[in-house]
Amino acid sequence: MEELLEEIARSLVEKPEEVSVRRIEDDEGVVYELRVAPDEVGKVIGRQGRIARAIRTVVRASGARRGERMRLEIVEE
Repeated sequence: MEELLEEIARSLVEKPEEVSVRRIEDDEGVVYELRVAPDEVGKVIGRQGRIARAIRTVVRASGARRGERMRLEIVEE
């Protein structure tokens, strides 16, 4: 999942070398932290949050298939 998220984010931004994904497990499930450059956050979120919503849908669907709760957080680096 980390590789997929990195690939999606890198295709959206102009500074792909600054994209990173970190997996964190907590009591609620798995959280993926997607880090991008501060000036690139808007590109990953998209207009009215459409791109972020689509990426989160992919993450949740993957978690549902595995029987886990997965979430995505987009963080400025």
